[in-house]
Formats: sequence, C-alpha cells, structure tokens
Amino acid sequence: MSEQAIQKQIDELNTKMDIILNEVMDQRNNRQEIVDLVADLSLVGKDAFKHSVQSLDRAGIEVDSEAVGALMLKMIRNIDTFNKMMDSLESANDFVKDASPIVRQVGLDAIEKFAEYERKGYLDFLREFVSITDKIVENFTAEDIRELAERVVDILNIVRSLTQTKILDNTDKALKIINSMETVEEYSLWKTAKAMNTPEMKKTLGFLFTFLKAFHADENPK
Repeated sequence: MSEQAIQKQIDELNTKMDIILNEVMDQRNNRQEIVDLVADLSLVGKDAFKHSVQSLDRAGIEVDSEAVGALMLKMIRNIDTFNKMMDSLESANDFVKDASPIVRQVGLDAIEKFAEYERKGYLDFLREFVSITDKIVENFTAEDIRELAERVVDILNIVRSLTQTKILDNTDKALKIINSMETVEEYSLWKTAKAMNTPEMKKTLGFLFTFLKAFHADENPK
C-alpha cells in the first residue's frame, strides 16, 4: 500500500473520530443541561413546597404526607389519562375557535329575524294573544274547556253551515239593509193589515211560519 493511500485512511479515521467526539460532547452537554434543569426545578419545587407548607400552617390546615404521596402516585400512574384529557381540552378549544364565527352569525341572523318580526307586528300579535289566553284562564275552568272540547265538532259544523255562500250572502244583505235604515216608519193597525195583504208580506209570513214549524217539529212529535 502506498504512503498516499495510508495517509488518506488516516485522514478518514480522524474525520470519523472528530464526528464521534462531537456527538459525545453534544450528548454530554445535553445531559448537563438536563441536570441543571432538574436542579433548578428541584430548587423551585422546594421553595414552592416550603411556601405551601407555611401557607397551610398559617391557615391551620394539616396535610397528610402519605395521602399526598398516594395522590402523586395516582397521578403518575394515570399520566396517559391526563394526556388524553389535555388532548380533549385542546380539541374542544379548537372546536370553539372554529364554531365561534358560526355561532356569532347565527346570533346575528336571530337578532335580524326578531327585528323583522317586530316590524311586521308579530310580537305585538303574540303579546295580545298571551293577553287573551290570560283572560280565558281567568274566566274559564278546566271543566269548561273539557266540555268545549267535547262539543267542538258540533261548533265546527255550525260554523261550516254559517260560511255557506247562501247564508253569507243573505247575512250580508241583511246587514246592509239594517245599516241603510236611518229611520223606521211607524205602522198603524190599518196600515199593518193592508201591508199584510201584499205578496212580499205573505211570502215573509210564509217563511216565518214554515221556519217556526220546522224549528219546533222535534219538540212536538206526532
């Protein structure tokens, strides 16, 4: 082997040794930093423990050292549980951050919708409806409502009959006539007898007698 080749191998070995020595020094420095950190934490922990003992002593609180030790052991044994709990808290915090804009927008939409209802009068209507409900509760008993519920079908049938076109037209016609009657003419017996002989009055009397007869038909069965 030539002298040049031997020198090359020596240089390579020196380079590798330098790398190894640097790695050893880095590890030594890291260990020293850890030792220093532990020492610092130990001092802080001792000061904190001393301060805590003094505070508890001033407050008259006795601490069971065995119970504290058992608690520390439990915390160490359940370190994985604490880590999972912290992960859950972080996830919840991230969810709150992500959901905050959505919740804020929902709140703004709700406020705008309530303002719209207020402009349209829905809230005034609701307040009046509540007032009506209060009056119903004050003036009717539960038994009254129960009886009304039992008769609601009959009531709806009556309402349906009243809303037929013929009934509504006749009712509207009667109301218009009543509203237009500013004065009522007086009729003497002679004038009444004479009016009774007109076709209109005969038809009116026929309608009246037919209605009364049919109305009382169930009361006087044959």
